[in-house]
Amino acid sequence: MFLLGTDHLSIVDRDTIEGFNLGRRLATVPKDSVRVCIVTYEEQMRGWLSYLARSKTSQDQVAAYRRLRGLVEQYSGTPLLDFDERAAAIFDRIRKSCIRIGTMDLKIAAIALANGATLLTRNLSDFGRVPELRAEDWTT
Repeated sequence: MFLLGTDHLSIVDRDTIEGFNLGRRLATVPKDSVRVCIVTYEEQMRGWLSYLARSKTSQDQVAAYRRLRGLVEQYSGTPLLDFDERAAAIFDRIRKSCIRIGTMDLKIAAIALANGATLLTRNLSDFGRVPELRAEDWTT
């Protein structure tokens, strides 16, 4: 199973070399083996809601709502992994070990570990600090 990190998910539909590389690699694995997690959804939703709140004109709001709709549609087609009791216990254990990465990243790592998933992320330096976590960058 593969868990798309926040950065990889935001790159999937971009017309860039990173988006192309990621799409090419994702095409080689069964679609049902790719997941996203509720924490990534939270991060992206917070960002889009903030962007929408800063929109000054009606045209800016139309564009922001259009992109927000794209986010909802993207998530509706990909199964979500929860921050459940198992992930919470792993999160607490990792946090007590004083690994210096952000709380949201620790939650994503815990979800990946709880589900035996390989995390797809460009942030290998931070996620590489989490023991036993398999993390790969498919954008290169």
